[in-house]
Amino acid sequence: MKARGPISRPTCKKPSLQTHHIYNGAEFVFSIYDFEGNGTCDAVNLGDMLRALNQNPTLALIEKLGGTKKKNEKKMKLDEFLPIYSQVKKEKEQGTFEDFLECLKLYDKEENGTMMAAELGHILLSLGEGLTDDECKELLDDCMGEPDEDGFVPFEPFLKKMMA
Repeated sequence: MKARGPISRPTCKKPSLQTHHIYNGAEFVFSIYDFEGNGTCDAVNLGDMLRALNQNPTLALIEKLGGTKKKNEKKMKLDEFLPIYSQVKKEKEQGTFEDFLECLKLYDKEENGTMMAAELGHILLSLGEGLTDDECKELLDDCMGEPDEDGFVPFEPFLKKMMA
């Protein structure tokens, strides 16, 4: 019988400090939305929880991942939320400041960094996951400067405020 060498045992890699930090943030956000203190969160808050973690999921993705539209339809535990968060983090990025800036430049007819305020409102209402009239008005009130006498607004400061 041959003598065997030492038995190699699989080693468990410790999670990196970054991974630990990421999940601590997710656990913290989960605890904030655990309104009843029983270790569950209402799935209606899934999108808000992910956005609190600097993610930008679409409404369709939230629904696909188990988010609901009505309160008390479904509850989720932390061990259900963490894989969802991991999956969303791996999703393709939804768009950067530069991407949005390039899109708005298409509406800059005079190539001076401005566009019609009404056109900006129309874009927000109709492209992508369109906003409601109230959401659009609130966003424009919060982020858009006053239009000039011709109805034009600079769009770069608007984007900076919107994405801050």
